[in-house]
Amino acid sequence: MADAEYVNIWMRPERPARGPKPAYSRTQITEAALRIADAEGLEAATMRRIAAEIGAGAMSLYRYIPGRDDLIELMADRLMGEIDVAGLPSGDWRADLRRYADGLRGMWLRHPWIATVNRSIHSYGPNQVRLIERVMGVLDPLVSIDENLDLLAMLTGYVESTAREEVGLVQEVRRSGLSEAEWLARGYPRIRQLLDSGDYPIFSKMVNQARGPHLSRDEQFRYGLERVLDRIAAGLPAPAGPLADDREHGPR
Repeated sequence: MADAEYVNIWMRPERPARGPKPAYSRTQITEAALRIADAEGLEAATMRRIAAEIGAGAMSLYRYIPGRDDLIELMADRLMGEIDVAGLPSGDWRADLRRYADGLRGMWLRHPWIATVNRSIHSYGPNQVRLIERVMGVLDPLVSIDENLDLLAMLTGYVESTAREEVGLVQEVRRSGLSEAEWLARGYPRIRQLLDSGDYPIFSKMVNQARGPHLSRDEQFRYGLERVLDRIAAGLPAPAGPLADDREHGPR
């Protein structure tokens, strides 16, 4: 049975139709919550703490935002607004999706607490809907809506999984009190032990021959992103024209 009391936050009027002008806005409250979450983590962004940040009474904030789930929805949608998709689609699908991926990763790295947010049901805030229209518009002329959803889910999944891993690494290094180089060096003795045993040829090849582990995080991300874009390209229809005809039918 549907929750008769639930009303999507984006369907609630921000200001009452009657009465005095509210002292605060959702934007003010959301920005205060973001400042706290960025500095101390999402759990620190309580209504009481936000109220103190803006000089309001804690209970008064519930007149603007009914509950914590609504607050997190406002915060998450605000972050989606940081992803620059102006001008998409441009006609160059690969450049457009690369730009979206870079923007999504950048947002995650600026706001690592987003990794702790699990939103099983989307509320479709204005920035999320804008992303849907702009980013899905890139492939819309080329594939069906179901294929579009699948291909972009693959791309977004790659970006978010790599960003989550990167955020976790940065946080673990910070907790250790070591530099990143010092933190990584702790694993070297075990790696050397495995290599010296001669029992693990694939592991040895991975350590001694693989290029990926020796790339910077930016380079690793870019390498993986291009492979995902290659996979998307394989799912698109072949371009029409003389070159495509030649590839399909061979020289005439």
